[in-house]
Amino acid sequence: MDNTSQKRALSAYRLRLTQRGIARFEVAARETDRPLIRSIARRLTEDGPDAARIRTALTDALQNPPEKTGGILAALRRSPLVGSDLELNRDKGTGRGIDL
Repeated sequence: MDNTSQKRALSAYRLRLTQRGIARFEVAARETDRPLIRSIARRLTEDGPDAARIRTALTDALQNPPEKTGGILAALRRSPLVGSDLELNRDKGTGRGIDL
């Protein structure tokens, strides 16, 4: 960009963005997510009710990560057999005889 008029135009554009409270930054993501990220960013800059809804949904999704421990125990507690009073005792016999 050797043209000084282009530099001035770019500087003026970035100054207008800053005055509106919009910051430019780089995001690393998958190529397939590019349209999604751009559309989210575009809607967030509009700062309307749609932007507030998106912010709330993203904040909730990112602040409440799924629990990583106790997954098996939680699944067993959700089982339909909980409270059915099953009798699950094994016969503690002597076993079988073997020849050595």
